[in-house]
Amino acid sequence: MSDAQTPIETLSFEQAMAELEQVVGALERGDVALDQSITLYERGAKLKAHCDRKLKEAEEKVAAITLDGDGNPTGTTPVEGL
Repeated sequence: MSDAQTPIETLSFEQAMAELEQVVGALERGDVALDQSITLYERGAKLKAHCDRKLKEAEEKVAAITLDGDGNPTGTTPVEGL
């Protein structure tokens, strides 16, 4: 698992997803104390939100790709907010 002190904003989608999977696994196994479970749950919620944001950004970038008459990518159209 990534260091729990690593700022979530600095994680890539893949890093955040891997850590989220480990958090879920630890919570499902139930082998952590209640206080630690609460801390893990809170971090997991933040990781999920981060993954959702990263995925939405990627979807918007893909949607902004412009194609020429033959269907080949020619560039991107700026997407507001990115």
